[in-house]
Amino acid sequence: MNNDEPYNPLAMVNLAHSIVTHMEEMEPHPLDTIPRFHGAGLYAIYYSGPYHAYELLAERSREGDFTEPIYVGKAVPPGGRRGLDDPAGKKTLALGARLREHARSIRATANLEIEDFHARWLVVEDIWIALGESAMLRRHRPVWNALVDGFGNHVPGKGRIDGKRSRWDTIHPGRSWAHKYPERDETLEAIEQDIQEYLRSRLA
Repeated sequence: MNNDEPYNPLAMVNLAHSIVTHMEEMEPHPLDTIPRFHGAGLYAIYYSGPYHAYELLAERSREGDFTEPIYVGKAVPPGGRRGLDDPAGKKTLALGARLREHARSIRATANLEIEDFHARWLVVEDIWIALGESAMLRRHRPVWNALVDGFGNHVPGKGRIDGKRSRWDTIHPGRSWAHKYPERDETLEAIEQDIQEYLRSRLA
């Protein structure tokens, strides 16, 4: 911003920066012990384990710094009436439920350990959730958002098996419903190589 330009705290870029800054000040919590709490909002998941393709990323979390998330997401209340009945999102359990859903996905895999994951979250007024998520994605471009699709997928409904198996389920097999999708044309090794090259371009 030009120094001669007056600062507007309500400009979208400044509001987004405020949300992200507050989010990253939250204390990381082990993903395997997410408590029940009310609210919707944003979250970031961090990895510190030994899976070789994520080594550069994991180094950023092993000393407790948790500076680079592996995944960023949001949780909004279900149903169209929430805005009328609960405009501040205080009744919903959506954010904690979404994090516990992610924990179940990780526990189901054959090559990830839930103990290697932590999460930060921030309960946010509904109107600011999308803005905060977009800002977090632009800042960090997490590998499970930008390159390895599928971590945030839900169990498909009956008759809704379309497309190929996700990259995430290809390299981290175990979710009971993922095998219903046809296998990808690319190999696990090719996906791992893409991950390593992506992280080198971002973090090395």
